[in-house]
Parts: sequence; C-alpha cells; structure tokens
Amino acid sequence: MSTTTVEIRVGAGSCGLAAGAGQVMEAFRRELERAGVRASVKTVGCIGMCEREVLVDVRLPGRPALTFGGITPASASRLVSTYVVGGIVPEDLLVGVALGEPEGEVRAPVGPASLGRQGGTSAAGDGAATVEVRRLPRVDELPLMRKQRRIVLANCGRIDPCDIDEYIAAGGYGALERAIRSMTPQEVIDEIDRAGLRGRGGAGFPTGRKWRLAAMQADPVRYVVCNADEGDPGAFMDRSVLEGDPHRVLEGMALAAYAVGARRGFVYVRAEYPLAIERLQRAIQQAEERGLLGSRILGSDFTFTIEIRVGAGAFVCGEETALIASVEGGRGMPRPRPPYPVESGLWGHPTVINNVETLANVPAIIAHGADWFRAIGTEGSKGTKVFALTGEVADSGLIEVPMGVTLREIVYEIGGGIEQGKPFKAVQIGGPSGGCLPESLLDTPIDYESLARTGAMMGSGGLVVMDDSKCMVDVARFFLDFLRKESCGKCIPCREGTTRLYELLERIVAPPGGPRKMHPRQAEELLASIESLGRVLKATAACGLGQTAANPVLSTLRYFRDEYLAHLVEGRCPAHRCSAYLAYRIDPSVCTGCGACVQACVQGAIVGQKRQPHRIVSDRCVRCGACRESCRFGAVEVA
Repeated sequence: MSTTTVEIRVGAGSCGLAAGAGQVMEAFRRELERAGVRASVKTVGCIGMCEREVLVDVRLPGRPALTFGGITPASASRLVSTYVVGGIVPEDLLVGVALGEPEGEVRAPVGPASLGRQGGTSAAGDGAATVEVRRLPRVDELPLMRKQRRIVLANCGRIDPCDIDEYIAAGGYGALERAIRSMTPQEVIDEIDRAGLRGRGGAGFPTGRKWRLAAMQADPVRYVVCNADEGDPGAFMDRSVLEGDPHRVLEGMALAAYAVGARRGFVYVRAEYPLAIERLQRAIQQAEERGLLGSRILGSDFTFTIEIRVGAGAFVCGEETALIASVEGGRGMPRPRPPYPVESGLWGHPTVINNVETLANVPAIIAHGADWFRAIGTEGSKGTKVFALTGEVADSGLIEVPMGVTLREIVYEIGGGIEQGKPFKAVQIGGPSGGCLPESLLDTPIDYESLARTGAMMGSGGLVVMDDSKCMVDVARFFLDFLRKESCGKCIPCREGTTRLYELLERIVAPPGGPRKMHPRQAEELLASIESLGRVLKATAACGLGQTAANPVLSTLRYFRDEYLAHLVEGRCPAHRCSAYLAYRIDPSVCTGCGACVQACVQGAIVGQKRQPHRIVSDRCVRCGACRESCRFGAVEVA
C-alpha cells in the first residue's frame, strides 16, 4: 500500500451506491485534481454500517486510515479541503480510525465543520483556525462493531473487490496454494471436518461430512455449486460478501473442488444482484488470468472452472434440488430425497452444494487450522455467523458474531436497542420460515441446537427486530403470504396447506363482516386446528420450504397465543394494527377544526365546520389511520 500518496476508499456496495457513492467518487476525483493532490480513489464493499453510507476511508501519508460517514458530494469536497489539504479532521463527518488499523492511541487535529473553534493547538499554520488535538475513536470500538468477530467479512469494506492483487496481499489464495502444495484432498476434508464447520444456509449439516460423502462416490464426474440464491426478505448477507470479497468465495469453491475431485463449478445467483454478478464475473476472469482457476492451477494437475448461473428469483430455488433443476435449465422444482445431491445431483452426478457464507469460511480454516476455528463458538456450533440485523432496531446493518452470543446481546449491545426507546416485542430469526421469539427468550444463545429448541432456526441469517407496534398474528400472516406465493405447487401439502393456513389467519386478522367475539372454547378449538394443520404441513411437505412454512404460525401461537385469543374472544387487536378491529374517533375537546384530517381522508369520512370540532362517520371509515397521522394535536383516538 502506497505511503506517498493519498488513498481514498469509497464504500460502493449496493447500499453505498444507493446512497450516492458514484457521485461521491466523482466529487473526490474532481476536488483532488483541482487541489493538485496526488491520490488514488478506489471502491470497497460494505463494512456493515449501512445506515451511515456513504462510508469513506481516507489515508494520508504517515497517518492511519480514518473512516468518515454520511458523505455526500458536497461533504466530499469539504473533506478534501479540510482534511486532505488542511490536515484537520472534521469531527461532524468522522466515524473513527478505520477497521484493521494497528492498535494503540491515535491523536489528530480535530475541529468542527466551520473550523472556528477557539483555543487548543494550531495545526494548519499561521492564520489557520485553532483546533484541539485529541484521541480519535476507533470504528471497532463502536457498539455495532465491538462484539463482532469478522472472518467471513474480514475483507469487506477494506479491499477493492475488483483488484485481485489486494485480495492476494491480504493473504488471499494462500490457503488454496497450501492445500495444493502440501495437503491431499482427504487431508483438506479432514481439516474442515475437524474444524466443525456446519452449513450456514439452513439446518447446519456438517460441511466436512458432506464433502466426504461426495468424495466417496464411484462416479468420477463431480460438481461444486455455490448457492447464492438469497431470497429472504430483509436479508443481504450473501450479496454483501459477493460484492465486497468475491475472491474469498471463489477460493472456497476451489478448495471444495480440490477436496472432492470436482473439475467444474457453478455459482447460482439471483438476477436481482447485478452488482454481485458483475464483480463475480470480473473476479473469475482475474483468477483465470493468474492461473488460480482453470487448467493446471498453480502448476499442478488440478483443474477447476467456475461458471455463473443467473436465477429468476424464485425463493424455492434456495432448496438444493430445485436449484439443481434450475441450473440444468429446467423449472425450479424440488424432487424427493434420497438420492441426495452428493450421490446424484447435477445431470445425475455427485454434487456438493454450499452457500456463500459456508464457502467463505473455508479459506480461513485451511489457512489458520481447524483448532483456530474450533476455539470460536460453542461446543456444537463452531465459528461465527453473519446476520442482517434489520427492523425496529436503533443500529441496523450487517454483523458477524461468534456462535454463542445471545439474542439480547445482538439486539441491545450491538443493535443499540429498540428505536425511540420503544418496548421490545419479538425477534424473527431464520428468514420467512423462521420463528418469532419473545422477550423471555432473548437470552437464548445463537447456536443451531438452542434455536431449534425454541421453534426457530438459524437459517441463512435474517434477523428482524420488532417493537410493540407489531401484531404477531399479522406478522405470521405476512410471512405465510410470502411463502404460499413462493411455493412451487408441486406437492399437495405445501400447495394446499400454506394456502389454507393463510386463509385461517386472514379470517382472524381481517374477519369478513367485521369482528365477532367467539366463546373461549371455540377460539381454542380453532387455534388447535391451525396448530394441527401446521404440524401436518411440517411432516408431509416434500421440501424444506413446505416443511418450515408453518414455523411463523406455530412459534407465534406458542409465544403470543394471548394475541390470537384477544382477536377471537375479545374482538380487539392489542397492537392496534389490524384495521378491522380499530375504531377511530375525534376528541372534541382537543380538535381545533384545522381540517388536516379532512384533507387526508380519501373516503370523505370526516365532517365538521372550519375551526369547530370534527367527527368521523363510522360507516364511511375504512380505518386506514391517515387522519391520526395527519393530526398535529393528537385529537384522533383509536380503540
């Protein structure tokens, strides 16, 4: 890395580009040229602090790299004039000393945006504004970062994903070279097995065992497939890794291929990830040019090529047999197992399928050894897990934590608690097929077995935090609606079961003809029928989608049964979320007659004279809540 020129790295993953990273890079280049500063401006992936994009690292000669957040084209110009040229850190933009910088106290001239602070030490010469020289915070000291252990995300946000030399400089492809030069395929499998790596995309099947089963097959034609079909709502783990560190995934695939004797591999990625596809294609080309993919890799007899297959976005293609059908050019339809893909997969040949995160762990295990990996995590769940932390949490983003941390640590210590200090309601973990867990289970450790006991699952890593404004019956209906629409329809239990479950929840959330109070015994009988249907679906569906589709329903019935009964027996929605159970009225003692609610109501349900208290005509009201949102005086009440 150059120490004689200025280096600027702009977070240009999908989240950064959406926040304007492209315009920010143009502004940096323009201002640097105008200032006559010799500098390089490069792209990096996302470090996980998506809410603070556009994120920028700036390294001046002889100084550690500093991370700045919320950068716009205007603040990029100011950053050049203030810090790059003037040497003064604008504290309103500063996030901290960048990830990966050496430990130790770093001090630098720091000033406000105007550089008008009085007192302190002058850092810019005669006539310059005086500023304070003080210790700079570190990015790895921030709550979102403090408890993380970054293995899969180690390079994301730190290296240019389009530059293979930067990946190699960070130790990349060293594990592949070690394996080819000094390990047999069986020793690679043994190392992965001993490390305890389990699949990060579902139920956590041991990776080494899967590879061993494939290597044992008599068929000499074998394949390795990377499952990058990330379809969970709110999940962006695989996308961020592919965008920020694609070579790590390619190296993991090459190691898997060397271990099982495969000569050909595929990355199955959905079309909604154009940036990931673009960077993968470039990474494959670069690796082939360097002899790290293709024929006679690193001068050995090992040959392995990788192709990209773009999926149409069907959620069911995350299931490995449906994925295989899609790669082969057919419709993404699951098939019964056995035989399993390791026995008969792509075109009838043994096939190893691992997801992005699983493969991204492999180079680190081979480079550092199984004992190093086993030292992280719990007895049955080794290593780390990447999560997309979203929902009503103060600090959302991408995190990687050691197995064994609790949900409470993630929500409150890493995520900063619930937005606006609202009460916690639930956390949904494991994607749309996962479970919704209450506050009483926040001390559950993140590992495969502990989550399974609660009725949830690890899944691919979606983690949605909900406050008390959420109705858990409506939440279950939302996820079930997604899953029934994504069902391939091949098997009757899934096709009919998910639809019937959805209809039952729809009758609770939005009862035809309005709420009707049931006798408690009738309500319990209805809920028992829903539970029974969910269990039948779980036991009889053909693939993982159908087998887990009832999880949101079963988990909310288990932990939030009182909310179901409140709808059915009391005729109310405790969260005031389900419009069928709401009644709006205007408090005449508070209403000023300003008319804001009249303009907001498209149904014409609000009447009254100007500057006189208004009222709602209940027969016209559709309970959309627009009147309540528009009222500045809190006159609209909901019951």
